Amino acid sequence: MADSAGIQQGSPAVGAAGLVPAAPGAAGSEGSGAAGGSARIAAKKAQLRSSPRPKKLEKLGVYSSCKAEGACKCNGWKSQNPPPTPPQTDQQCSIVNLQEPCRSCSHTLGDHVTHLENVSEEEMNRLLGIVLDVEYLYTCVHKEEDADTKQVYFSLFKLLRKSILEMGKPVLQVQESPPFEKPSIEQGVNNFVQYKFSHLPSKERLTIMELAKMFLNQINYWQLETPSQRRQRVPTDDVAGYKVNYTRWLSYCNVPQFCDSLPRYETTQIFGRTLLRSVFTVMRKQLLEQARQEKDKLPPEKRTLILTHFPKFLSMLEEEVYSHSSPIWSQEFMVGATGGQIPIHTAVISAPPVARPIYYSTSPVSVDQSTCGSPARKLASVLESNPGLTVGEKRKASEPLHHEENKRPKVVGDIPMDLINEVMATISDPATIPETSLLSAHSARDEAARLEERRGVIEFHVIGNSLNQKPNKRILMWLVGLQNVFSHQLPRMPKEYITRLVFDPKHKTLSLIKDGRVIGGICFRMFPSQGFTEIVFCAVTSNEQVKGYGTHLMNHLKEYHIKHEILNFLTYADEYAIGYFKKQGFSKDIKVPKAKYVGYIKDYEGATLMGCELNPSIPYTEFSVIIKKQKEIIKKLIERKQAQIRKVYPGLSCFKDGVRQIPIESIPGIRETGWKPAGKSKELKDPDQLYSTLKTILQHVKSHQNAWPFMEPVKKTEAPGYYQVIRFPMDLKTMSERLKSRYYTTRKLFMADMQRIFTNCREYNAPESEYYKCANILEKFFYTKIKEAGLIEK
Repeated sequence: MADSAGIQQGSPAVGAAGLVPAAPGAAGSEGSGAAGGSARIAAKKAQLRSSPRPKKLEKLGVYSSCKAEGACKCNGWKSQNPPPTPPQTDQQCSIVNLQEPCRSCSHTLGDHVTHLENVSEEEMNRLLGIVLDVEYLYTCVHKEEDADTKQVYFSLFKLLRKSILEMGKPVLQVQESPPFEKPSIEQGVNNFVQYKFSHLPSKERLTIMELAKMFLNQINYWQLETPSQRRQRVPTDDVAGYKVNYTRWLSYCNVPQFCDSLPRYETTQIFGRTLLRSVFTVMRKQLLEQARQEKDKLPPEKRTLILTHFPKFLSMLEEEVYSHSSPIWSQEFMVGATGGQIPIHTAVISAPPVARPIYYSTSPVSVDQSTCGSPARKLASVLESNPGLTVGEKRKASEPLHHEENKRPKVVGDIPMDLINEVMATISDPATIPETSLLSAHSARDEAARLEERRGVIEFHVIGNSLNQKPNKRILMWLVGLQNVFSHQLPRMPKEYITRLVFDPKHKTLSLIKDGRVIGGICFRMFPSQGFTEIVFCAVTSNEQVKGYGTHLMNHLKEYHIKHEILNFLTYADEYAIGYFKKQGFSKDIKVPKAKYVGYIKDYEGATLMGCELNPSIPYTEFSVIIKKQKEIIKKLIERKQAQIRKVYPGLSCFKDGVRQIPIESIPGIRETGWKPAGKSKELKDPDQLYSTLKTILQHVKSHQNAWPFMEPVKKTEAPGYYQVIRFPMDLKTMSERLKSRYYTTRKLFMADMQRIFTNCREYNAPESEYYKCANILEKFFYTKIKEAGLIEK
C-alpha cells in the first residue's frame, strides 16, 4: 500500500499459496512483514490491557481533555518526564502518580481522568485498544509518502482521537455505507460457479469450490495500488472513481485489519464488479507469476490445483468480469421458484478445466495464452513473457436462460422446480449415471474429443498471420501445418490459393493441435460490419477422422464467434461436405440477407451455399453433455410417473355384452397415465364467419413482404417449362377469386390451396434461390395466422 511499507503495490503480501494481510504503512519498517506487524499490534494491546488500572488511566489521560475547574483547554495530559524514543521495553514499569502535574496545563493527571473513575474494565480496555490504534495511525501518517493514503490515515486518526475524547464508538461519517455495489464480488463468483460448473459431478464441483475460495481469499488480502500509481500505469482510466473505491477499501477493509477498533468488512462482500475490474488483470498476472516462482514450496497436493487448474479458472472468470453482458452480475441471477437467492455456500466451486469456455488468442504473439485443453500448460510463464496481453476473449453472452425462464409466465404442464431439483439430486453423482461407451450408438459425436481435450491430449488455438508484430516461430509452424492439412484433404483446391488465404492477415484459423502438431482446423474470415463470418476451409487429417474432432472444432468456433457477437456462418460446401455441415446445424435456408454478403463472400463453382445461425444462449462445447443430462432427468421423471400409476386394472368385460365400441376416456386408468383427448381443430359452421376469417388471413398473407413472388399466376415467358413441371399451379390472386366466389366451404380447402403454392415453389426452384426462401418464410407466417384464428390447434 504505502511505498514505505516495503510491500509492492498491487501485489500479494506473501504469496500465492496463502496470503497474510500487510500492515498499512509499517510492514517494511517493522522488519518481519505483514503477519509480524499485525501480531505485534495485538500483543501490545494484550500487554496494555493486563496492566494495573493506574497504568491504564495514565495511558488514557494522554488522550483525555482536562476536567479541572476554570474551563481548561488542555486536550491531553503530558508527562513531566516523557518516555525515551524509542521506548525501552526492558524498563521496569514506573509507579503512576495521579497527582503528577501536566506539562502543558499544570493540572494533575487525576484532573484529566475524572470521567473514567466509574468506567468498567471492559470499557477501559476498549478505549485502550483505540489508543493503540491512534498511535499506530499516527506513525503511519508520518511515514506515508502517498498523499491520498496519508489523507485517509489522518482522517481515521482524527476519528479515533475523537472517539476517545467522547468515549464513543468510532463511526465513519460517509454518504454511502457498505455494501457499495450489488451483487458483491463474493456473490458474483458464486454466480459464476453456478453458471459455468453446475453440470459437473460433485467431486469436480468441490475442486472448483476450493479454487473459488482461494480466489476470494486473495482479494480480501490484496494490497491495492494507490490512485497516483494507477494514474501512471493506466492514464486513460477513471482515476476519480478508483480513488473513491481506494478510500473505502482503506477505511473499511485494510486499516481495520490492524486497527480493530474500526468496523471491518471483507473486500469481497462490500465491493462488486467495479473494483474487481480495476484489480483483476494485475492481480491475475502477479498471482500466476508468484505461484510459478514458489512452485517448489507448494505442498504436492496443492501444486496441481494452483499450477494447473487455477490459471484456467482465472481465465474463465476474467471473461465474465470484463464482459458487458455477463449474466453473473445480474441481481436476478438464479432466483429460484421461491424467489430466494441460492445460498452462497452451495455455490462455490471446482474442477479440472472443462471444455465449456475456451480461451482463444487472435494474434501470433498471444497464442500461448489461449492454450486450452492442456492442463499442464505453463500459463504463468507465458504471462511473464507477454506482460501486456490479456488472456481470454470476452464472450458477450446474451440474457441467460435462467432469467428468461423465471420471467416467462408459468405454462400449464410445466414440471415444478422442486421436483426437478429432487431428480437432479439423484443423478448429480456420476456413479448413478449410466456410462455411455464411446463406441455406443448413443454417445455424442464430440464426446471422445471433449474427453481428450479435458485430459490435455488435444488443444485449440485461434491463430493468424500478422504484418504488425514480429512473427512467432511457433505460430508460423502451425500455419504451415494447417496449409499442409488443407492441401492434402482438399485436393481440388489450388495449393497457392490455400497458402494465400491461410497466411492472409485478414483470415484466422481455429487450429486443432495434438501432440504438438496440427491435425485439423477451420480457416475463416470475419465480417463484423456485415454480421457474418465466411468459413473458407475446414478439414481434419485423414488418419484422425471419425473421432469427433470435426464436431468439436465447429463447436469451439461457434463459442468463439458468440464471444465476438457474430451469430451467422456462411460457407460454400461441395458435395462431400454438405453432410458434415448439415450435422453442424447448417442449412440451405440462408438467414443473412443477400445484400449483406454479396460482394464479400468468395463464390465457388459447383458448391452449395449453406448458412448457420448461432444461438448465444447455447454452450455449444458442452451441449451434448447438457442434452445427455436432460435425457436422464426425463427418464427419471418417467420412472417416477410409472411408479405412481403402476396399477393393474381388470380387463374390459363390456364387449362380452355386445358393446362394439367405447370412448377411449372410459378405459379405467387411461387418464392417470397422463392421456388427454386429442385436440380437435375448430371448424367454423357459420359460412359468413368462415368467409370473414379466411379473408382476413388471406389479406395478411398478401400484405407480407415475402408474398411478392406468389401474387399472380406464373407467366410462361418468365419461367420456361414451369407448367411441364408443375401440374397444379396456384397463386394468391386465384385464391382471392375463389374466396370471393365462396369456393372455400371448409378451412381444409383453403389451407390445401395455400400449401400448394409453397409446395410448387419448392419443387420448381433451387433451395438457394430467393423464391425458395420466400416460400419458407411465408409458409411459417401463414400457419401462425391460422393458429391465431383458432382454425388449428396451437
